[in-house]
Amino acid sequence: MFKQFLSGVEGMDQYLIFSMIVFIVFFLGVLIYVLRMKKEDILTLSNIPLTDKEVQPNEEA
Repeated sequence: MFKQFLSGVEGMDQYLIFSMIVFIVFFLGVLIYVLRMKKEDILTLSNIPLTDKEVQPNEEA
């Protein structure tokens, strides 16, 4: 059903390529952001659901 619909639309390949590029760029950006995060920030974010107070990187929960 979708194949018949998409075959009737002119220039559909451009939308598919554009959406794939947006998808890849977004997730590469998120991956780079996560890999560049400081270890202290990751520790703080990982403890959010477990504690009410802010945990310092050198302090044990």
